[in-house]
Amino acid sequence: MSSSGLIILVLWWLMAELFLYSISSKVKTSLHVCPGVCICASDLLSCVSRSLSVLPPGLPNTATSLDLSHNNLHQLQDRWLVQLPRLHMLRLGHNRISHITAGAFHNASRLTHLDLSSNRLHSVEWHFFQELINLQELLLYNNQIQRVDGDALIMLCSVQKVYLSWNLLTDFPYSALQEDSLSQLKIMDISSNRLSSIPFDEVITLPQNVKNGLYLHNNPFTCDCTLYNMFLHWEKSGFNSVHDFREEHTCLALRQPRASLRFLKHRKRFENCTLVGLIGMGDAAFTGVVGEPVLIGCETSLQGKQITYLWISPNKELITSSFNQTFKLFSNGSLEIRKAHKEDAGIYTCIAIDKGLMRNESHEVNVTVYHRKQNGEGFNTGFTTLLGCVVSLVLVLMYLYLTPCHCCYKPPQNPAPPNECSARSSILSATPPCNDEAGRKAGGGKHVVFLEPVKDCQNGKIRLAVSEEFPDIKNPKLLQLKSDTDSISSVFSDTPIMH
Repeated sequence: MSSSGLIILVLWWLMAELFLYSISSKVKTSLHVCPGVCICASDLLSCVSRSLSVLPPGLPNTATSLDLSHNNLHQLQDRWLVQLPRLHMLRLGHNRISHITAGAFHNASRLTHLDLSSNRLHSVEWHFFQELINLQELLLYNNQIQRVDGDALIMLCSVQKVYLSWNLLTDFPYSALQEDSLSQLKIMDISSNRLSSIPFDEVITLPQNVKNGLYLHNNPFTCDCTLYNMFLHWEKSGFNSVHDFREEHTCLALRQPRASLRFLKHRKRFENCTLVGLIGMGDAAFTGVVGEPVLIGCETSLQGKQITYLWISPNKELITSSFNQTFKLFSNGSLEIRKAHKEDAGIYTCIAIDKGLMRNESHEVNVTVYHRKQNGEGFNTGFTTLLGCVVSLVLVLMYLYLTPCHCCYKPPQNPAPPNECSARSSILSATPPCNDEAGRKAGGGKHVVFLEPVKDCQNGKIRLAVSEEFPDIKNPKLLQLKSDTDSISSVFSDTPIMH
């Protein structure tokens, strides 16, 4: 090979090396180089507090999480996330975003978490989130939102949590929360806004899962019985929306901002409110007797021939006609408990579904079952106990004040002759009774004692049976008389008798 041919071969080899190096460097740049204003960690991108007004170029397309919070973004342009097709989480909090174009989230359908909190949004329009069919959490709190388009919420068919607190809302499209597209909704937080009233006819028909997570506290509601009864019922039903923020449910008395009342804490101001309002809100009460049938009605505002009814038991079970052979369903929506028992008591839920209008309403019924004789038996038992106490008290008083007193002792006016046996003889008298009859009589005084049998009666003196217990019978001071109980003390004797 000539020298010129060798030189040409070397040049071709060098050009090929340069070409391959340039290609490999471009591939490495597109896949692994992170923008200088961001921090990249595997599939996470953090571009926080960089004073960014636009999305930095050159972001790796493998990112699934992007944090752009605390920057100077003013609006979201069309297709601005097209270079990040795998994005699942997007944080845009603490910017200056006031406008979102219709195609801003094009090619971002995988997003499940979107944080737009602490921005300058004035409304939520229908086209904002129409591409986000997989979004589960939407954070819109601490903006300047005054209006929410109901269609914007309906587009979020997979959403579970929406946070709209700390805005300027004076109204809210509650009817949008009844749509089947929001069947997975668990939390709708519209607390700390400027809502002064609630459309009860719309709110009371919301599904149970929505009312459980509908946070309405810290709004300037006007105090009235309907408002109080609704939240009182929600509290008794154990809804988290009331239980978690019980003391922050307030209302304004006479519409004065300074007269704010915590109506679930200070209930005395609502003592005049009756529970009739609860029935108007779709919540009624029925009572039944054990062993007897109970008929429950399902009141609904829906009208038409295409309405179907479903009943949910207090144990959260669907009731059918063959449900333990306990219930009977009627075509008008009524439910009959054929033979009521104590365990059948509780809160039943009726759901009316209009297939033509694609709407549904829920209706709660509180059923109480009691024994017919329980109240009467309780009354009789209490009355009998009271009567017994009164009778006992009367008997005690009669015994204390009406019993004749025999405490006074009157000596006999005509003492009996010395040799005559007297029933009034003292137990210390030397004259014993002369016969058995006289010896059995009690003396006029209250001196009662049982003596040993008298051996005989001689010259009006007592001859005692001498035993070992009377060692010195000649000493009268040591004379002792023995009774059947080895004691000669008497409860009525004035003179103590020595043993």
